[in-house]
Amino acid sequence: MAVPCWRRGPGSAQPVPWAAALALTLALLPAAGSAAPAEPAAPAPAAYVAVPGGTLQSVLGGGAKGGPVEVAPFEMRVLPVTQGELEGFVRSHPEWQRGQVAQVFADADYLRDWPSPLDAPAGAASRPATNVSWFVAQAYCESEGARLPTWTEWEYTAAADATRRDARQDPVWLAKILGWYARPADSLLPAVGGAANVYGVRDLHGLVWEWVDDFNALLVNPDSRSADDADRLKFCGAGAISLEDKQNYAVLMRIALLSSLDASNSTASLGFRCARPAKEKS
Repeated sequence: MAVPCWRRGPGSAQPVPWAAALALTLALLPAAGSAAPAEPAAPAPAAYVAVPGGTLQSVLGGGAKGGPVEVAPFEMRVLPVTQGELEGFVRSHPEWQRGQVAQVFADADYLRDWPSPLDAPAGAASRPATNVSWFVAQAYCESEGARLPTWTEWEYTAAADATRRDARQDPVWLAKILGWYARPADSLLPAVGGAANVYGVRDLHGLVWEWVDDFNALLVNPDSRSADDADRLKFCGAGAISLEDKQNYAVLMRIALLSSLDASNSTASLGFRCARPAKEKS
């Protein structure tokens, strides 16, 4: 009679199948020359689209003399920066983590909705990043090889609807944008990814306000405003500017908000996206 290949382990009351155990162990070991476990994949680069140059009749006018503003070609980020993307940024740039960044660069409201300095709110990865100062937004954009858009670039891109480069004279389009302001300020922000405009840029309206690079230059010297009451105009901010298009209340409200902020300020309704120079044609 053949004797099974069984032994008893030390202190074991049951027989141990050594041959089977050895075979299982060998099966679990990596094969000779096999590659080490792969590193986690890097996040996909953010999508940018080309915005062709042109002229813009800005609500701010073309300086003291008014007139159209020339806009050079550039690229705009398709979507606002999300909570998930910002979480990845602060994890890899600890100097911008809440509690580490100097107060001169971010006020006490910086990322106040995050449960910890390294964690965005649960389920918020696809929602726009808010409670972010200008300094943090600019640093994030630099990490993408980009920058914050100028006010003119933002206004120029935001003037478009799905089919027209400038829809600002359409009362139906304006009314749709103004409907956003009826949403309660404390309502939960939806995920990014709204309908694209003619350039392919999404969520310029109806989601959050957005930082621009030159936000603190939106106040015009009193000499270029009405001279009737210079002191009143000096302290009334953007609402006192001699504006070209007083029907575009949505843009005027953005100007009023941005011109009231310091670069270290953070608010729950203010996010950002990035822009970069147009690629040179080969």
